[in-house]
Amino acid sequence: MTDLTLETTATSAEAGSTATWHDFVALLKPRVMTLVVFSAFAGLLAAPGALHPVLAATAILCVAVAAGGAAAINMWYDRDIDLVMARTRQRPIPGGRMRPEAALAFGVVLSGAAAGMMGLAVNWTAAAVLALSVLFYVFVYTVWLKRRTPQNIVIGGAAGAFPPVIGWAAVTGDIGLGALALFALIFMWTPPHFWALALYRNDDYARAGVPMLPVVAGERHTKLQMLVYTVLLLPLAVLPYWIGIAGPVYGAGAATLGLLFLACALKVWREDGAATGHRAARLMFGYSIFYLFAVFGLLIVDRTA
Repeated sequence: MTDLTLETTATSAEAGSTATWHDFVALLKPRVMTLVVFSAFAGLLAAPGALHPVLAATAILCVAVAAGGAAAINMWYDRDIDLVMARTRQRPIPGGRMRPEAALAFGVVLSGAAAGMMGLAVNWTAAAVLALSVLFYVFVYTVWLKRRTPQNIVIGGAAGAFPPVIGWAAVTGDIGLGALALFALIFMWTPPHFWALALYRNDDYARAGVPMLPVVAGERHTKLQMLVYTVLLLPLAVLPYWIGIAGPVYGAGAATLGLLFLACALKVWREDGAATGHRAARLMFGYSIFYLFAVFGLLIVDRTA
């Protein structure tokens, strides 16, 4: 990775003050943030009890700001590999529009301010879980796991599973069984979601030296793992109904969505990706995003009906 680092350093050195507000927004990874905020909102609604609307809005804002801050720190740290990957080389830092230190400062300030505001305005349990989610994403996933093990997504996926727990803790001040069920749902969803992307972006990850599962273990093993995790996800998605935090409409909808997700995984398993351009993997990746939005959407509808 030495050549990558040197090349990135040269690019960053040439970057001046050309960054616009669009670049700062890009640092926040707004598309990812949308899912983070949505799942946190679902966790907040699913929790027993109620929170004043102003405090609820404050809690969701804190989750959004902290998620954006963590994303900015991630882009600062990953600027060398972002430079050589086709889908990331035009991000603000590798694109030469922003200095790395500006992105780092932006991310640290946002993350710290969000955790502090959550504690002062809502409660310190929610603030602690929010801070833990940022630290886990930055230090455990980005710094430790991502470049060292093909299990990076499996273990690191916990970072993306915290938002509904934060929403739950904002209301209750603790972490209950319902929060853990929602955490488990996202945790099990993350590997097949990211491995579908990794299948058709395999060359990018290989070029950057990131040991994603398709790079290290090959397509066949990756497809098998995707199938296993999708099967395990089926009962976990229905768990909120079984433990009583969601009704039968949610249970039936989550089961149906899970079966469709499994059908996508089976299609990926049977596909010759080299011949089709990984059409099934692209479809599964797109559906996986819809799946999570739909499952948490059902939970929101169930709790507000």
